[in-house]
Amino acid sequence: MNILITGATSGIGEQLAIKYAKQGNTVIACGRNLEKLSELEKHTNIKACQFDATDLADIKQATLGFPAFDKVILNAGNCEYVDDARNFDSALFERVISVNLLAMGYCLEALLPKISSGGQLVLVSSSVTYLPLPRSEAYGASKAGVSYLAKSLAIDLNDVDVTLVHPGFVKTPLTDKNDFPMPMAVTAEQAADYMLKGINKRRKEVHFPYRFTLFLKALRILPLPLWLRLAKGLTR
Repeated sequence: MNILITGATSGIGEQLAIKYAKQGNTVIACGRNLEKLSELEKHTNIKACQFDATDLADIKQATLGFPAFDKVILNAGNCEYVDDARNFDSALFERVISVNLLAMGYCLEALLPKISSGGQLVLVSSSVTYLPLPRSEAYGASKAGVSYLAKSLAIDLNDVDVTLVHPGFVKTPLTDKNDFPMPMAVTAEQAADYMLKGINKRRKEVHFPYRFTLFLKALRILPLPLWLRLAKGLTR
C-alpha cells in the first residue's frame, strides 16, 4: 500500500511511519524538519516529503508527483495552553487553530483527490474533546473542530473510509513540556500500535488507552454544571 503520514518527524507519526514501512508498505513521511526526514529515509520503504502543513501551495507543490494513496493519515499538530483566560491570548489561539484545524483543511484539499477509491482517510484528534478541561481553550477547540470535521466527512465521502482517532496522553516531545500529571500515559510506540490495529480494521473511531478514554466518555453523562465544578477543582 501507499501511505502518506503528516507529522511524521516525531512522536506517533514517526512510529507509525516506521511500523507501516516494516510491514512492506511504501510510506511518504511528511513534515518540516528536513534533518529528521532524512533520518527516516534511512528506513527501507520510507520516502521523505517536506512541506508546511499550514501552507496550501507548499503542500500541493510537494505532493504534485505522487501516485494515488491507499491511506492518508493527517497527524500533524501542536499544543499550547491558555494560562490566563482572563487576559485571553488571541495570537496563541490563532497559532493552535491554524496548525491543528486549518492545516487539516489545506491537507484535505491537496490530498483527498489523491486517495484511491476504496481508500482510507485518518484524522487524529484528541480525547480532550470528550470534556472541557482547564487551560485547553485553544487546543480543545481545535481538536473538537477536527472531530466534527471527520464525522461530517464520514457522511459525505462515499468511496473513502474515514477513521477518527482520539488518543489519551502520549509521551512525546510535544507532551514533555506538560507541567501536570498525565494519567495512564502511553509511549508513542504503544500509541502507534493502538492506531495500527484500529486503522487496519477500518474502525470509525479509534481511542486509547481504553481505561482512560472510556472513563472520560463515562464522565460525559454528568450534568455540565457538576462537571464544571469538578474541573475547577483541578486548577486549585
